Amino acid sequence: MHWPRAIIHVDLDAFYASVEQLRRPELRGRPVIVGSGGEGYRRGVVSAASYEARRYGVHSAMPLGRARRLCPQAVVLPVDFSAYRQASKEVFALARELTPQVEPLSLDEAYLDVTGSIRRMGSPEQMAVGLRDRIASVCHLDASCGVATSKLVAKVASDLEKPRGMVVVPPGQEAAFLAPLPLRRLPGLGPASERALAALGISTLGELASMPQATLRRRLGEHAAISLGERARGIDGSAVTRPERPKSISREETFSADVAARAELQSLLRDCAADVGRQLRHGHWTARTATLKLRYSDFTTLTRQATWPAPQDGDMALAQAAMRLLDDTWDGQPVRLLGMGVSGIVDAAQLDLFDRSAAPRDTRLDHALDSLRDRFGNAAPRRGGAPSLRDLDFRGEDLRRDAEDEDAHG
Repeated sequence: MHWPRAIIHVDLDAFYASVEQLRRPELRGRPVIVGSGGEGYRRGVVSAASYEARRYGVHSAMPLGRARRLCPQAVVLPVDFSAYRQASKEVFALARELTPQVEPLSLDEAYLDVTGSIRRMGSPEQMAVGLRDRIASVCHLDASCGVATSKLVAKVASDLEKPRGMVVVPPGQEAAFLAPLPLRRLPGLGPASERALAALGISTLGELASMPQATLRRRLGEHAAISLGERARGIDGSAVTRPERPKSISREETFSADVAARAELQSLLRDCAADVGRQLRHGHWTARTATLKLRYSDFTTLTRQATWPAPQDGDMALAQAAMRLLDDTWDGQPVRLLGMGVSGIVDAAQLDLFDRSAAPRDTRLDHALDSLRDRFGNAAPRRGGAPSLRDLDFRGEDLRRDAEDEDAHG
């Protein structure tokens, strides 16, 4: 079989929950919910649910309180991004053994363009099966794969037979494969478009593909009519692209109960700063601007920004910036959500390879802590104590603060 282009979409099954079951063998076979808090959390949303929990109707993006009512016997665990990033890193390392053309979409899914690997590694289906089995044997995680000539069709295919699914769509069969599927299976087709198409009597992708363009244009507009019509036939020429430097990195958390204690808010900001700093250092980046996000109990949401005189990537610098912005923003009311992030990300200046000892003590400590976080996740040692505002690396004439009040329900 000739593959003009061969794309694999790999999607890790119930990823966050599976990582937690892997870390805690006593949870295997039990319903597990990963959300924005631990046991006793009344708010937040479900980030992931094990298949044991899904049998009760629990799914991602569901309010955590509702999930607990549906499955009261579930074990609810907080999100641990350090552990998930490490597991993701190990999985994607296996994917790159097949091809350097890997495009991560998130921690748990990626596209692989294996066209150039067919002569060396075998058929696309063989590569996908081998990758799925390697992930299971090396990382002890389950994955589902879709194989097709386009990213669109491969993504749809990977979702059809979870868990440990393997769906291959041969070249030339894209439209026939998509035709019987419901509209909601098409990535990028949202509820509003689905309702508009339903008004035309369209419920499947085959019906959408055969609908006259003029009819679709009147209902959806020129751009959406062309795009959805082509995609319903499996037409997608978008390339698999390796990731570039991100525009921003952030972390935030919704509290189980509103928090008005400064020490608790500062503790969370230190954790957020360490997480953001670690991602910067792993990418060999620095950031020019720090951002604080704060949401009160009435859903009023505020963001504040400050720009450093020179780009930063250190935990202390990030935490100090977040603390300063918190002091400038917070009026003492109970806080529902808090987080910090960075933007204006640039490549980090490289240290002199012959004088590594010139690295500041804090920089060397940050890298040492990064290594421990990679190994032990949230159990790794952390910096203690709130940074002093006297040590802030802000200069009055160089500091820019921007304020934006988001929509009350943003």
